[in-house]
Amino acid sequence: MAEEVKLLKTWSSAFGLRVVWALKLKGIPYEAIDEDLSNKSALLLQYNPVHKKIPVLVHNGNPISESLVILEYIDETWKQNPILPQDPLHRARERFWAKFNDEKLLPSVWGAFTKEGKDREEAMAATMENLKFVEEELKGKKFFSGEKIGLVDLVFGWLANLISIFEAVTGFNIVGEGYPLLSAWMQEFSELPVIKDTWPPRDKMIIKYQALYDKYHPAE
Repeated sequence: MAEEVKLLKTWSSAFGLRVVWALKLKGIPYEAIDEDLSNKSALLLQYNPVHKKIPVLVHNGNPISESLVILEYIDETWKQNPILPQDPLHRARERFWAKFNDEKLLPSVWGAFTKEGKDREEAMAATMENLKFVEEELKGKKFFSGEKIGLVDLVFGWLANLISIFEAVTGFNIVGEGYPLLSAWMQEFSELPVIKDTWPPRDKMIIKYQALYDKYHPAE
């Protein structure tokens, strides 16, 4: 019996995109269902009644929520093209950096985008510090996971798209000359065949984030 794989996401979500990349890396056919989070579907509420958020992977009728959980489920279910290493220590390290992205780096960048005054300065300082850790982790590597992309690359993948959009909207230079390894990785990652055709339309992203920026900074 053929497997049924569905992915509930939105057109612009970085969290949904990391799941798209994992499925493509594995060569798993799936049905993409784009949600309107201002009018959540009965399907989303049925499959994720706790958080009512995307992404949700539905595999043979069974829903899996939270993007990092989904990535590990995909890797454990479909063994081809693994995104996590076999060695327990290396697996733990990949999980550490994935959590670092979601709990420290992404919130600091979002804070720099949305906050004002001293709060924005503090968020920018936190962002610069976090990016230094990311730069250090890339030393001697082509990708975060080594010679080919893995879990950490998928999780950090939003940097290769959203940073330039944030810079275009705000006029701030977030990733400049001080992060040459990260800049090179962003270029390399974004041009990978499995990645480059999945980016949401840049013009739509700029419109979306300009509207968000204007909402948070009405006086600017």
